[in-house]
Amino acid sequence: MTGQVSATGLGDWPGTDPLEAARAIRGELGSPHLPFLAELPDRGVGSDPVGRTASLLVDLHADVQPHGWRVVDRPGRDAVHAASALATDLNVLADVVGAEDVHAEGLQVRILGPLSLMAGLYLHNGERVLADVGARRDIAQSLAAGVGPFLERVRSAVPGAKLTVQLAEPEAARVLAGLLPTASGYRTLRSVPRSEAHTAWSALAEALRVAGADEVIVSAEAWEAPIAGILEAGANGVALPFEGLTVPQWEQLAGAVEAGARVWLGAMPLDASPKTRTGYVAERILRPWRQLGLPLSALEAVRLTPAGSLASLSPERATAALTRLVKLTDAVNQLALG
Repeated sequence: MTGQVSATGLGDWPGTDPLEAARAIRGELGSPHLPFLAELPDRGVGSDPVGRTASLLVDLHADVQPHGWRVVDRPGRDAVHAASALATDLNVLADVVGAEDVHAEGLQVRILGPLSLMAGLYLHNGERVLADVGARRDIAQSLAAGVGPFLERVRSAVPGAKLTVQLAEPEAARVLAGLLPTASGYRTLRSVPRSEAHTAWSALAEALRVAGADEVIVSAEAWEAPIAGILEAGANGVALPFEGLTVPQWEQLAGAVEAGARVWLGAMPLDASPKTRTGYVAERILRPWRQLGLPLSALEAVRLTPAGSLASLSPERATAALTRLVKLTDAVNQLALG
């Protein structure tokens, strides 16, 4: 008996209508798949990843300046927009869930992880928060304090659902390597020590579990993805693009799966051309699994996601992409059964 691959998304969705988004996502991703709370960046300021996550901070505030989101003393108009958009999304989700005859078992919500939030927030002097060790500590602690009230609101919207929190860390590798530019652009910021990243991830993962999260998954880019550091900090798994993973990374993932971790793979191409037919993609997904000698029963650790941002599509095409994603999981499971 093999395990079953399932599907989820990475959070973003096109358009500006949260009701349309919630209905489409939950309509396509019923159990055993994992529906998600849609992010709608097309709505503008406050619905972007930095603004959305900054709205969760406790005793810290952010507002948009010419160079981006800046830490400020009191919340301004942009912070109000961010908080209002998130509240609307949760209220709409509650209405959609309340009208369902059968509810999905789980729900996924995404926020920026601490390193990427620090990379996207700026200080009064125009430099990134990353440049100041004290500011980094304040942001990490404030975010850890803010996820409890956030998850309480999520639980109210979807009573009884198992909650998965995705911490998006698209900048993690560059932060750890010291590759992000300063405000002037003439040099790069010093790298954040890995021990500090471990502390921030660990504290946030613990705060999420205390707040009721069943799983914490950290998503990152494939290049230099800090897989070991993420898992050592207490995450339940990692989310990575399927394309671009190296042999050493696959070996790390194999060890992680054997140790009980989850792996999300961004494997479903957004286009529907003959070159990306479902059976071909499914075989490509299983190939490294077999080469590494992993048992097919361990496929239950895998969730498949789109390979790119659904926000780049129209709502209709995004919905169709989720349909293909579910078909892809079916194809992988059928191939695994032999």
